[in-house]
This record gives sequence, C-alpha cells and structure tokens, in this order.
Amino acid sequence: MSAVLLDGRGLAGTLRASARARASALFALRGRPPGIGVLLVSDDPAVVAYARGKAKAAAAVGIAHIAVRLPVDSDTSTVLAALVALQADPKVDGVIVELPLPPNVDATRVLAVIDPAKDADGAHPVSLGRLAFGLPGPRPATPAAVVALLEAAGTQLAGAQAVVVGRSRTVGLPAALMLLARDATVSICHSRTRDMAALARTADVLVVAAGVPELIGPEAVKPGATVVDVGTNWLPEPRADDPSAGRLVGDVAFDAVRAVAGRLTPVPGGVGPVTTATLLLSVVALAEANAASSNAGAPHR
Repeated sequence: MSAVLLDGRGLAGTLRASARARASALFALRGRPPGIGVLLVSDDPAVVAYARGKAKAAAAVGIAHIAVRLPVDSDTSTVLAALVALQADPKVDGVIVELPLPPNVDATRVLAVIDPAKDADGAHPVSLGRLAFGLPGPRPATPAAVVALLEAAGTQLAGAQAVVVGRSRTVGLPAALMLLARDATVSICHSRTRDMAALARTADVLVVAAGVPELIGPEAVKPGATVVDVGTNWLPEPRADDPSAGRLVGDVAFDAVRAVAGRLTPVPGGVGPVTTATLLLSVVALAEANAASSNAGAPHR
C-alpha cells in the first residue's frame, strides 16, 4: 500500500481564487483592499518562512499586508504595545500573532489583547468560546485547514474514530472541537498519554499536531487511515557550501507512514498552503463584516 497524498496546494488555489474575487468586490465597494496585520516575534526559520509565504499570498489575492517584526528578546509589554497599535490601524481588518512567541513573552496575555472583531486566526478566548458553543465566528486557520482538507477528500467524519495528537489551544484543541462538531468520536493524545501509539492506531482519522519531528511512525497508524500532518519542523542539515541549509519535516515519519496509511498529507505542500488560504478568507470575511457595519451606520440620504 502507498497512501494517496492529499493535495493541499490544489485546494489552496481554489480557496485563494474565492478570496481574490471577494477582495476585489470589497475594493470596488469601499476604495481600499482588505488588510491583514501580522505581528512577528521570532527568528525560527520555519515560522519566518511561513510568515513570508503569507505576505506573498496576501499580495497575490489583493490583500494589503501590514507587518510588524520585533526582536526575539522583546518583553511582553513591548509586544502588547505593538499589537495594540497594529490593530488600531484603520487599514487592518484582521490581525494575527505569529506563534510560537518566545518564552520571554506571555502568550496568554498577548492573545487576550487581540480585538475579537479583528481576530483573523480565531485565537482570542471569545473566538475559542464561540467555537466550543458552535456559534459563528473566526476559526483558527490551521484546524480549519485540516477540516477543509478532510472534507475536500471526501473523508467520512460522522461516526469516524478520530485521534488528535497534541492539545494546544491553537491547533489540537480547536481541531478536536471541529471534528466533534462533525460527529466524529474524538480522542486527544498529549505528553502524559499512556501508550500513545496504541490509541493512535485506533484512528480512522489521525491528526498530528505535536511539534515533534517525525514523532508518529508506522506502528502508530491503523492500516488505511487518513493521516493529517500539521507539523512544520526545521531540521538543520549543514553542507560545506551552505552551513545554514536544512529541510522542513512534519510530525509524521513520511516515508514509513506512507506505506501504511490510506491518505496522507505531505510536508510541505499539505496543511500549510490551505492554512494560509483559509487565513486570507478569514481576513476577507472580517473586512466584509466591517464594511457592512460601516454601511449600516452611515446616514441615509
């Protein structure tokens, strides 16, 4: 058996086309494009690479990109002040904070300061609460991308046994909630789970978001399962001609798992492009809501 690869780039292209059309309509309506504000406090190559990719993708669909990059030794107060200023910019319809933040920054405090009306990545506690209660609102882009990939592939989620490896508030927990909302039976694995491989092997749908390079091997995968690898880990592989060389790998041992799984996302080219496209659609949706609110408040003539 060799797993069918889930085409993240193809799905992302479809989503970007939708974002482009809606952004163009907004520009015609209000004379400016939707705007995304990005706060980056990292020098991690994988994080920087994805931030760069988002900037290019935003420009390609007609979304203005306003970026603020701070040194990694910035303290929490500095980051909070930068975030408040960024989301106060009237050209910014949606704001994101690139994660993870450095350990010297209190991420919980930072995410709590995001304006829920500009929360493009569904990171504010209010947004997560709306997800938990099944209410409309911005959704975290990566979990939304996971579900979009599964649904585009025709994966049966209702009644399926789903296992999520990782319980972070940014990916693992919201992914579990989104799968539960689609009537999957969901289990979550984390660092204290006993015999994680045995639990993972029960999954019809296995979502891996642990942040550990190649954590999941074939012994943890049920034959024929659909495996979605959310991990993006930079492994340095210095060469004589390029000491900074390296490669991106996921949380799944790709070659070994491909021989067991029925469907599998590659890294790169799987969840990543769909995450970016989903985020752009979220920004457009926030801009549309902002435009509707502005029109509703305008005096009638």
